[in-house]
Amino acid sequence: MKILFIGGTGTISSAISKKLIELGHELFLLNRGNKNSELQGFTPLIADIKDEKKVAELISDHTFDVVADFIAFKREDLERDYRLFNGKTRQFVFISSASAYQKPPQNQIITESTPLCNPFWQYSRDKIFCEEYLVQLYRNEGFPITIVRPSHTYGNGSVPVSVHGENGSWQVIKRMLDGKKVIIHGDGTSLWTLTHNSDFARAFIGLLGNIHAIGEAIHITSDEVLTWNQIYQQIADTLNVKLDAVHISSETICKNSDFGLLGNLIGDKANCAVFDNTKIKLLVPNFAAATRFDQGVKQTLDYILSHKECQIADERFDRWCDEMVEKVL
Repeated sequence: MKILFIGGTGTISSAISKKLIELGHELFLLNRGNKNSELQGFTPLIADIKDEKKVAELISDHTFDVVADFIAFKREDLERDYRLFNGKTRQFVFISSASAYQKPPQNQIITESTPLCNPFWQYSRDKIFCEEYLVQLYRNEGFPITIVRPSHTYGNGSVPVSVHGENGSWQVIKRMLDGKKVIIHGDGTSLWTLTHNSDFARAFIGLLGNIHAIGEAIHITSDEVLTWNQIYQQIADTLNVKLDAVHISSETICKNSDFGLLGNLIGDKANCAVFDNTKIKLLVPNFAAATRFDQGVKQTLDYILSHKECQIADERFDRWCDEMVEKVL
C-alpha cells in the first residue's frame, strides 16, 4: 500500500512506521523533518502541516491508499485535512483518544459504544469534536474515515506514571533511584490498562486498507489490567530499588499543582480503564497484545538509562514532590 502519515515519529506512530517499512509498504512521512533520521526506508515530505499551500503542492501528484493524521487535535486541523485529502485517499485515519470516553465511567468495562463525554479535560473534548466532524463527513459526503482511540500507549522514551511534571517521567525514575518518596494518586488501587507501542502497531496496521474499518471507531489496547500500585511497584522492581510510595488524593494533587494534572488525573488516570477489545479482534483476527508490562517496562527503562537525552531533569517538579510529601506526612 501507498501510505502517508502526518507526523510519523511519535511514540505510537514511530512503531507503526518501522513495522510498515519492514513489511515493504510505500510509506511517506509529512512532517518538519526534525526526527526523521531515526527511520530509514520512507519518502519524506518536509513541511509544516499548517502550511496548507505548501502541503498541497507536495502532494499534488500523489494519491494514497491511506492517510493517517497523528497530530490533529482540533476540528480546524481536520477541516484542513479534508480540503487537502478529499479525493486523494481511499481511507483517512484519525488518531483520537480513549480519554474521550465518559468520565467518570458509568460502566466498569469500556466499549466503543461508551458515551464520549469528558468535562474535565479540554484535550479530550477537542478530540470528541474532531470525531463528530469526521462522522458527519462520512455520513454526508462519503469521506472514508476510520477513527482509532489509543489509551495509555508507551514505548522507549518514557515510563508510564500518573503524576509527573512538564518534563515527563524521568524525575519520577530519578526519585526512585535516589530512594526518595514517590507520589501515587488516590490509594493506588484504581485499574489501568497499558499498551506497548509494538502491540498497538500490529493492530493498527491491520486496520489499514481494511474495508470493514471504514466508518468505524475502534480502540486498541492490551487486555492486561493493573493497579497503579502494581505499575509503580513493577517500575521499582525493574530498577532493583525499594518503592517508597506516598498516596495523596487526586483532588489534593490537582488543587496544589500547576502541571496540568486536572485533565490528566480527574479526567483520565484516576478513573478505572478496562477495555473490551472485541471489535479490534474482529477487524484484525490475528491480533492479541503480546507484551506484558513487566517485559515492556524493562525495555523502556533499559533504553532510558542508556540514553542521556531521555534523562531530562525537572527540579521544579522534584521540589513540589518534596513539599507535597511534607504536607501529608
